[in-house]
Amino acid sequence: MKFKKPEAPAKSRRAFLKTGAAAAAAGTVAVAMPNVAPAQDAQVWKFQSTWPAKDIFHEYAADFVNRVNEMAGGKLKLDLLAAGSVAKALEVQDALISGTLDGGHGVTAYWYGKHKAASLFGTPPAYGWRANQMIGWMQYGGGQALYDELVQQVLGLNLVGFLTGPMPTQPLGWFKKKIETPEDLAGLKYRTVGLSADLFKELGAAVTIMGGGEIVPAMDRGLLDAAEFNNPSSDKLLGFADVSKDYMLQSYHQAAECFEISFNKTKFDALPAELKSIIKYAAEASSSDMSWKAMDRYEKDLAELKSKGVNVHRTPDAVLQAQLAAWDKVIAAQSADPFFAKVVESQKAWAKRVVGLQFDMEVDQSMAFKHFFG
Repeated sequence: MKFKKPEAPAKSRRAFLKTGAAAAAAGTVAVAMPNVAPAQDAQVWKFQSTWPAKDIFHEYAADFVNRVNEMAGGKLKLDLLAAGSVAKALEVQDALISGTLDGGHGVTAYWYGKHKAASLFGTPPAYGWRANQMIGWMQYGGGQALYDELVQQVLGLNLVGFLTGPMPTQPLGWFKKKIETPEDLAGLKYRTVGLSADLFKELGAAVTIMGGGEIVPAMDRGLLDAAEFNNPSSDKLLGFADVSKDYMLQSYHQAAECFEISFNKTKFDALPAELKSIIKYAAEASSSDMSWKAMDRYEKDLAELKSKGVNVHRTPDAVLQAQLAAWDKVIAAQSADPFFAKVVESQKAWAKRVVGLQFDMEVDQSMAFKHFFG
């Protein structure tokens, strides 16, 4: 009896191979062509600094902007503009509130005309603290909550902000002759900003408030007798040495200061959490980088100013003592406002803690410096 060779298994194998090949091909297509949503166009925000384009402060603003743009990966782009591009230096906050600008880089002293307490968050009294300790107060001492309360509740402004960039002690400024005594300040037409204006009025100066780019032209025309801005790099680039040769370093009028990065609140609140975090952490990262860059650039530019005939003087102790006495009067006068008084008490409590800790833990650096460098 003859039996036919069964064919079913062969057909099954062929069917399996055919089906498997088709499935593999389909799988390959699925891997090669995933279902990805098309990328959205980046939001482009107008972000203006309150600084002239050539000032190192505008460079600090660019450092922040570059970090945001790089980390945002195309989802948000800040378009950096220099002072005056859309709004004057002292009018940036109003442009943010109206939505003419989306973000800005400045200092709180530029809008202390809305409330004197604003200057406490950028140019506070000289409690013995340094600017980095002041930013520590913002982060861990309750400062941010008080800032938010001032901006959004006391003043009702449509803004959010971050303090960043610790500034070293600022020079007393540029003068026609060296300042020897507190009385030498009396009657001088002097430029400063924020609570420093109140302090110098206590010292008898005739104070004018103006943006950085306007100072040197005003001194050149005789509208100012003297002025301070911030640091050797800015002062060199703004041209102070063209109108004065006496540069007074060290002062208590702005012994600690930092920048304010602020945004229109409606636009900021509409951002996804990821982009809000990028802005916050870019502010922190650029703050650290600025402190390191300032070490390098300020020393080099101060040396260059000296080499070009600028006479650099240390502010006498008698002037520093007079400034501290003037601070007592300014704080007492402004603390009639309950919110101002609340911020001052918070700052004093923090400064007492952290500056006290510094004196307890940090060794006196002057002994070691003199040992190695004379």
